[in-house]
Amino acid sequence: MIDVAITRMSSKGQVVIPAEMRSDINEGDKLLIIQNEGQLIMKKADKLDSNLKEDLEFAKKTNEAWKRIEKGKCIKMDFDNFIDALKKW
Repeated sequence: MIDVAITRMSSKGQVVIPAEMRSDINEGDKLLIIQNEGQLIMKKADKLDSNLKEDLEFAKKTNEAWKRIEKGKCIKMDFDNFIDALKKW
């Protein structure tokens, strides 16, 4: 399931991870952050393994999707159809 939240960066460069998204993160845990053309993807560093390749592929696909959206090449669908499409992906 994909969760979405909005946060902001402080003047010291600190970003608060919303409480509902940090239940699996403990104080002192290391986090990997991938930046790509204005996008940030964050993952717990202790979970890095063979899934890193999958994560990088996900980041690539996300970037490609944003480019299509920016060009107006997207498909509109209602929420239920969107969730069904995600399950098939």
